[in-house]
Amino acid sequence: MNGSAQSGRDLARAALEAARAKTQARKTPLGKRPATGTRQDPRRRRWSGPGADSRDPQPLGRIVSRIAVERGWNGRLASGQVFGRWARLVGEEVAEHAQPVALKDGELTVRASSTAWATQLRLLQGQLIGKIAAGVGNGVVKRMRIQGPTAPSWRKGPLHVSGRGPRDTYG
Repeated sequence: MNGSAQSGRDLARAALEAARAKTQARKTPLGKRPATGTRQDPRRRRWSGPGADSRDPQPLGRIVSRIAVERGWNGRLASGQVFGRWARLVGEEVAEHAQPVALKDGELTVRASSTAWATQLRLLQGQLIGKIAAGVGNGVVKRMRIQGPTAPSWRKGPLHVSGRGPRDTYG
């Protein structure tokens, strides 16, 4: 029994040494220095300790921000925040009567629920751009284009009969 246990230990040691050699041979990820592989090496720590360390778990937001910067997604994320946080950025009352439609090249297109609100939004345009810049960042929205509500089109089909249009229908 002693001989079979001894050979099992020898196999385990051999597998461990092979794994250590393979680890030393390959390059470590994320630019970290390769492990020296000996337990007696004073430079190698096996735990991170009480201070901050690159091996500590990182908050998800920090990791996502770093990836967004590396891949150039900041502009798209900022424009998505304008749409996602619209009510918090401009206020509940304005958000109730105006919805963002498009954001392209720094121009935000907003559709108002009535012509009166479209006029009000044109007057508040400077303040709204300031609020959006404070919430999302400068330069995301540089100017606004305010649209009133769209009226239904009575022109349908290629064979449209000219005339007074819907007024004839209503008397």
